[in-house]
Amino acid sequence: MKTVVITGSTRGLGLGLAERFLEKGCNVVVNGTRQDSVDRALGRLSAFGGRVHGVAGDVSSKPDVERLYHEAERRFSTVDIWVNNAGIGQPLQKAWELEDGLPERLVGVNLMGVVHGTMVPFRQMQARKSGMIFTMEGHGSNGGIVDGMAMYGTTKSAATYFTKAFAHEARSSGVTIGRLLPGMVVTDLLMETIAGDDPGNARRREIYNLLADDVETVSAFLVDGMLAAKGPSPRIEWLTRSKAISRMLWGRFRKRNVFGAE
Repeated sequence: MKTVVITGSTRGLGLGLAERFLEKGCNVVVNGTRQDSVDRALGRLSAFGGRVHGVAGDVSSKPDVERLYHEAERRFSTVDIWVNNAGIGQPLQKAWELEDGLPERLVGVNLMGVVHGTMVPFRQMQARKSGMIFTMEGHGSNGGIVDGMAMYGTTKSAATYFTKAFAHEARSSGVTIGRLLPGMVVTDLLMETIAGDDPGNARRREIYNLLADDVETVSAFLVDGMLAAKGPSPRIEWLTRSKAISRMLWGRFRKRNVFGAE
């Protein structure tokens, strides 16, 4: 039975991953910054009994990440898969318009959270020459630019570079360093990009209806991919280029509503 740690897993895609791993028979440790959010997630996952555990902690803090790892190991003996999913978004604002402190917080969670969440488990996994560490990609990972997303995209671009470079350096370690590409997923983070009276919201909703998917669909795909992953640096991609092009071409004939009843 594998043990999985998922950072930022008290809601959204992270919580979806936790549910899917538990359904596959794994032990899972969920994590969030606040204890109350961890408790809510544990309540939702209570049907899985002792196979789920929760640890509150901030991934921008190395001591918190070390505590998360050791708590998981204490509870379930070993950590087989670690998923760097924790991330925060930004309002659709130009970089110079962001409130003081937010750029630093974005870097702390989205980039340093990945750095800590890779190096801490790797040092333990390297000793036994086994284990998997996956990092969740997002807007900016492929170099794309959208106005109002400069800082968020910067952190995701940097986190992807770090993961690719780390995988290259660790290629003979026996530890898998992989990347997860979920595409557009209907979570609170995505919904925040269409909140308010921004004139671009209508166009964004059109794009999301073409390309976005629900948490259940994407999390099931990613979990199956992680459990079946081979090689030192797998790349597990849901919304491939060919799938995106197909949806764009057929969108006018196959109407989708990823937002459900509103």
